[in-house]
Amino acid sequence: MKNLFLGSLKTKQTVIGFISLVLLVSVISFVLYQVTKKTVTLDANGETIKIATHTKTVEQLLQEQKIVVTEHDNISPSLNDTIVDGLAIKWKQAKEVTISVDGNQLKIWTTETNVKDILKEANIEVSERDSLVQELDTEIGADNNIDIQKAFQVSLVVDGNKRNVWSTSTTVANFLKQQGIKLNEYDCVESNDLTDVITPESKITVVRIKKELDVVEETLDFTIEKQQDASLEAGIEKVVTEGQKGLIAKTYEIVKENGKVVAKNLQSEKVLKEPQNQVVAVGTKTIVPSVTSVPSNASTASIPSVPSIASTSTVSLGSTEPASGREFYVTATAYTAYCKGCSGTSATGIDLRSNPELKVIAVDPSVIKLGSKVWVEGYGIAVAEDTGGAIKGNKIDIFVESEIQAINWGVKVVRIKVLN
Repeated sequence: MKNLFLGSLKTKQTVIGFISLVLLVSVISFVLYQVTKKTVTLDANGETIKIATHTKTVEQLLQEQKIVVTEHDNISPSLNDTIVDGLAIKWKQAKEVTISVDGNQLKIWTTETNVKDILKEANIEVSERDSLVQELDTEIGADNNIDIQKAFQVSLVVDGNKRNVWSTSTTVANFLKQQGIKLNEYDCVESNDLTDVITPESKITVVRIKKELDVVEETLDFTIEKQQDASLEAGIEKVVTEGQKGLIAKTYEIVKENGKVVAKNLQSEKVLKEPQNQVVAVGTKTIVPSVTSVPSNASTASIPSVPSIASTSTVSLGSTEPASGREFYVTATAYTAYCKGCSGTSATGIDLRSNPELKVIAVDPSVIKLGSKVWVEGYGIAVAEDTGGAIKGNKIDIFVESEIQAINWGVKVVRIKVLN
């Protein structure tokens, strides 16, 4: 029994000794392994860490750190460089950035993060007039996009003044806001909607529209009311009640474009004073014609002679319409021997002021020969003894005694008959 115990004890001691040896060797090996590692510094996208490694090259180190390096990445030193103690490694991962210039897209790979540096790397120049979504000195956004709108000149006309200004592809409304131009209630932009996008060919014309009310007072003409009067000779008219003009107020909307009136629209009317009709009495009394003072056997040539008419015309030529004669219509006015510009003597030499009762008419000699006997509707039989500057064509001017008779006669279209 004793020998068996000692043998068993020796075996256990041998095993323990072996295990102790293995542990010692492992510890020594581990210590030697750790001691022989090289310490390097790795800057990965701005994050710095220290690494103890037995790798031989930079590429192996990055693989050990599970970092995948692409052709666009920035790595220093190169992947093939040997790892030495204290080595500083810098790796910056490249990103794909989309640069949009007026809608045209350019994709580039870059390790830069500042907008200005990225544009410089892409050889894209930006002026202070251009529009960028991001500021030049800021970092690129999470979407890796840079949006640029290049400025161009636009023709701007406002308040009648034209000038060229810089703009980008924005709406008309935003453009006006950028230029500090405010549209009033009725203002508009000629040939453009506010939502239209501006292009280099755009011409922006602001039309200033102003609307204002204007009240204008105008007269209202009276109506002439004619009444038959048997006490007056046929053809004679007499004003019984003078007409009075009325007054009306008209309100207009005045539309002005850039200070110029372009429209005048009637909005309302208000009668301030009603007009009063003019009442005119029209004679209907028929007068029996007297015996003519012109001899029945007198020749046509003898009618225009001044002595014959002056001495024999004190008796009326009559007013009854003859049965025959060259008949047509004329426009008839009336005059007196004392009218403005009148000499009182007819074209054939008759003193009308001394013979106010004569029936004389002024004619156009190319239509009615001087000396002709003429029946005039509403006047009677008269002799063409006078002319006038305004009496041309189918026009006549009848001679009356007073100005009131001339006014009452007015202007009429009458029927006449040339008797010889």
